[in-house]
Amino acid sequence: MVSSFSVPQRITHWLMAALILFNLLFTDAMETAGRLMFRGQALTPEQVSAANIHAYVGISVLVLALIRLCLRFAQGVPPEPVEEPPFLRMVARVGHWAFYALFFLMPLAGIGAWYFGNKTAAFAHTGPLKLLMWALIAAHIGGVLVHQFYWKTNVLKRMTSGVN
Repeated sequence: MVSSFSVPQRITHWLMAALILFNLLFTDAMETAGRLMFRGQALTPEQVSAANIHAYVGISVLVLALIRLCLRFAQGVPPEPVEEPPFLRMVARVGHWAFYALFFLMPLAGIGAWYFGNKTAAFAHTGPLKLLMWALIAAHIGGVLVHQFYWKTNVLKRMTSGVN
């Protein structure tokens, strides 16, 4: 039974968190490029370069998600803390798997929009998937804070220092 997340698991978690937040916060270049592209207007080389940063970060998230999923299956994960009520353990499990789904769906929708000009993919990427990602991030941070300050578990330490 694993008592903490491994170093590679922790690195991929925090690297993905940083990349995802970057792409969620800095969307202007891609939104401008997408708007022009779907109107059939030409993009300047600077606009394409700026939008490609968003695309490359998204592709990096997709690759890291695959690595992270492999690590999860190969190395396992620590058990849920006993202090957490059973219903909330189930909610946390659903939330974590929803994150994994988004780690794949968002970049794939972005690829469909940017590289293949698919408007449905663009809508999904910038609309419901993005909203769900923000909601899951808020719930995830809220859950960590409840664990840290209310139940006083080691959940945060397992993903930061690896302390059990």
